[in-house]
Amino acid sequence: MLPLHKKFQILLNPFFIIPMLLWILAGGLTCYTCDQRMLFFAINTRYSYLGDVLMYYITMMGQGEVIIPVLLALMIAPKFRNWWYFITAVLCNALPAAVHNYIKGYLNHPRPRQVFRGDAAMHYLPNWPELLHSGFPSGHSQGAFSFFCFLSLLVMAKDRKLGLLFFFLAIMVGYSRIYLTAHFFGDVYAGSIFGVVATTLIFSIMSYYKEKFFKKKETSN
Repeated sequence: MLPLHKKFQILLNPFFIIPMLLWILAGGLTCYTCDQRMLFFAINTRYSYLGDVLMYYITMMGQGEVIIPVLLALMIAPKFRNWWYFITAVLCNALPAAVHNYIKGYLNHPRPRQVFRGDAAMHYLPNWPELLHSGFPSGHSQGAFSFFCFLSLLVMAKDRKLGLLFFFLAIMVGYSRIYLTAHFFGDVYAGSIFGVVATTLIFSIMSYYKEKFFKKKETSN
């Protein structure tokens, strides 16, 4: 039986994890060298009518209202119609979200709408939620990165290139949170890292126990 750290290496989808590592490096350098106000307005003030519509819907990919139905819909496929998948999907997506929400509530950092209240340069529309508190880290970013990381770990070897698409969708959710005045760049950056690290660790542990379960089943036959 392979040790857990070897299984961890095998499970990783390079088409998702390599862009993620590049994002960690580039995002960390950006946070270190650039002012949060400058980063926020660099994204928020580059808007258009199409962007307003697209970002409003893209951001929903980081919400439970989208994530939960997709995870349940996957159970239509026979290989996902089992308790291991169901428990793993719940743990990989709900557990990081629960811990993350506790951290957000405890830190209670202000959001851009609170920090820049009254700033004429800020772009927002009346139908966007007015979020003022508990901004760090970004919950939508954590949710999206957990969700799409989980999907990238599920796909078969021949379909692993989908990891690139999953990473792009996750990063677009993060971008939308800044565009929609909900978060700073640092909020998105921290949420994305937390989501991927937590989900990858949980998935790896659950994969270890999945193999043990099937070996026990075979022994009993």
